[in-house]
Amino acid sequence: MEIFWIIGLLIAAYLIGSIATAVWVGKKFYGIDVREHGSKNGGATNTFRVLGKKPGTFVLLFDVLKGWAATSLAHVLVQVQAISPENLIYYQLAFGILAVIGHVFPVYVGFKGGKGVATLLGMVLAIQPQAALICIGIFIVVLLLFKYVSLGSMIGALAFPLLLILIPDFHPDKPVLTIFAFLLAGLVVYTHRKNINRLVNGVESKVPITLFGKRS
Repeated sequence: MEIFWIIGLLIAAYLIGSIATAVWVGKKFYGIDVREHGSKNGGATNTFRVLGKKPGTFVLLFDVLKGWAATSLAHVLVQVQAISPENLIYYQLAFGILAVIGHVFPVYVGFKGGKGVATLLGMVLAIQPQAALICIGIFIVVLLLFKYVSLGSMIGALAFPLLLILIPDFHPDKPVLTIFAFLLAGLVVYTHRKNINRLVNGVESKVPITLFGKRS
């Protein structure tokens, strides 16, 4: 019986991650597939760029929620005694990773989605909320200073494993989380390699300052 719970929730985590928020919002309310405009990406950043502040904010928050909800499914396995509490972290990571895979390769819209940063954030919020909130703060500061979402995403991701190491209260009980944090940071940097090239060449798109209620 335990194996059916595990398999069923693993599938559910992927399907939750596959909810193509940006694509569905664009098509339903604007008649636009965001993957055909801007950076051709099916995520929150491109939604801000193509559709504007309100839909972009909704997509961002919902994509974070996807990651949090899928990762939190692991607690169900503890409640039904399918796994022991000391193994919870392994299943949280598995469910969260499947949600991110679903976001990047969503089954509902032809396996072409976004980069998964917002869904990764939701995953981290479910596992280590204090460190995740600090990373969000770092992201916001970088975004306000430089107006580059990509730069804020990378610096925020790189801060996560450092926080786990440097702040005693954040030290995980199992080293697998720290290992994952370093892999996560590397993945975020890798998926932004084109953005890095554009940053170096000075052609990366900036978030309009009007997003924060000001006009440059």
